[in-house]
Amino acid sequence: MTSPTLAAGLRECADRYAGFIIDQWGVLHDGTSAYPDAHATLAELQRRAKRMVLLTNSSRRVADNAAQLRGLGFNPGMFAGIVTSGEAAWLGLKHRRHPPFDRLGRRCLLVGPRGDTTLVDGLDLDLVSDPARADFVLLSWLDHDLHTAPWFETLLAEALANDLPLVCANPDRIVRVAGGLIPAPGRYAARYRDMGGEVVYVGKPHRPIYAACLDHLEGLEPHEILCIGDSLEHDIAGAGGMDMDAALVAGGIHAEELLTENGRRIEEAPLEALMAEHCARPRYVLPRFVW
Repeated sequence: MTSPTLAAGLRECADRYAGFIIDQWGVLHDGTSAYPDAHATLAELQRRAKRMVLLTNSSRRVADNAAQLRGLGFNPGMFAGIVTSGEAAWLGLKHRRHPPFDRLGRRCLLVGPRGDTTLVDGLDLDLVSDPARADFVLLSWLDHDLHTAPWFETLLAEALANDLPLVCANPDRIVRVAGGLIPAPGRYAARYRDMGGEVVYVGKPHRPIYAACLDHLEGLEPHEILCIGDSLEHDIAGAGGMDMDAALVAGGIHAEELLTENGRRIEEAPLEALMAEHCARPRYVLPRFVW
């Protein structure tokens, strides 16, 4: 099996592709600050007339995500499109044309940041707090301290007892933020699945979210597109499922395992172990998102 190319930057491979599907957290920013080379690298891709789509497992809707990008100094207009798992979940619940959304009821138990209902605003849903009255659970995000709160374990148990499907609008299990790595909704959705509950993931690495990206890259074939992300489990596996090449940014969630010498050197033995663990193999590995 061919080993990935260890590249110093995108300049070594970018001209082979016309389209780019780019992750944000761990690649462009940490939620608080843009990474040092992110702006310049995007600008160089734009200068070369590359078509870029931002693809994120964020449970935010597109407008909210674009506002966050602007706040970090990015120009959302440079992307041919922004695709978020939150927007995909919202559209699924709005139109109910495809499984599993076509069989979900209207009574929704929303689990998200305190007081934040933006993921369901404008939908024909009745928000309930009692699992016994709900038709399904919609998991948006968890405030950092809530995943250990007793009520959350109780909620999962009661949801399971009532045979509720859980829709996870962010399949990531972990995310890199300014303070390091924190758990993400996908971890708790997996816990519910391990308990025996039904889980519906909306986002990477599943094919429907990539179909939404291809709508913005009309006319390009999979071999003309490079996917860039920091998660082997989501970004790299998702690209492989679409027969697209992928570039892993080692400085994201896998940084502690893959990078040494102050982030300049990629360790090949841990890389091989992680690729085997996640059954995902990028074509390129970059230390960070840099030209």
